[in-house]
Amino acid sequence: MAKEKQIAIKEAEITNNCPECFNQELKLTFYQKHTYNPFFHRTTDQVTHEIKCKKCYSLIYPVNWTPDIEKVFEYYNKLVTPDRTSVKFTTLFFIILLLILGLGGTAVYFYMEGLI
Repeated sequence: MAKEKQIAIKEAEITNNCPECFNQELKLTFYQKHTYNPFFHRTTDQVTHEIKCKKCYSLIYPVNWTPDIEKVFEYYNKLVTPDRTSVKFTTLFFIILLLILGLGGTAVYFYMEGLI
């Protein structure tokens, strides 16, 4: 079964006011989705974001954003460069691939020799 992880690719401390507690310590984090399973690890192109207050620990949703927070978010959104989408195969994948190719080659050899 595939596991999904959100890996942080960029974090920024911003000094805008929190809409909940009016503190000026917010943390903006961008995440990229990675999928892991026994045969391969996939890096997807899905990037998500989260703004969290460092004092009251509340998430600031886009509905509650002030115009200042929107401007800062747009600026940092342009700076984010996600990792390239890729698929990395695991050792288990290559072992199974070699076994299948070996069994296929053995079957062809036995067929050519007339043993099957």
